[in-house]
Amino acid sequence: MIKKVSHIGIAVKDLDKAIEFYKKIGLNVESTEVVESQKVKVAFIPVGDVRIELLAATSDDSPIAKYIEKKGEGIQHLALEVDNVEESIKEAISKDIRMIDKVPREGAHNAKIAFAHPKSTNGLLLEYCEEHH
Repeated sequence: MIKKVSHIGIAVKDLDKAIEFYKKIGLNVESTEVVESQKVKVAFIPVGDVRIELLAATSDDSPIAKYIEKKGEGIQHLALEVDNVEESIKEAISKDIRMIDKVPREGAHNAKIAFAHPKSTNGLLLEYCEEHH
């Protein structure tokens, strides 16, 4: 079951510069971490019940580096918090939604995540996210 919007992922070239912008408008970084498996450094910025997730590549061959090269900086994905990511994957597949991940992978904050392919979601990279609070 979908619980809420977890976060909005924004691809950036320079994480520190992006963080400074959000500080200027009165927001603060909750945490930062490197997700080695995705070759990305992330910063989470809470805004009410939703977070902005800034994503900066740590390697030229990371998915975020490739995304920025192709589309530029900006909104990269929308993440929905779910009760059970495995069940969400099964349900999506049963409804003919093409999944990039048929098995969950580890995301930031030790969350289990899986992505639906933009070709099945009207062009949006959609993340299912099972968070561990």
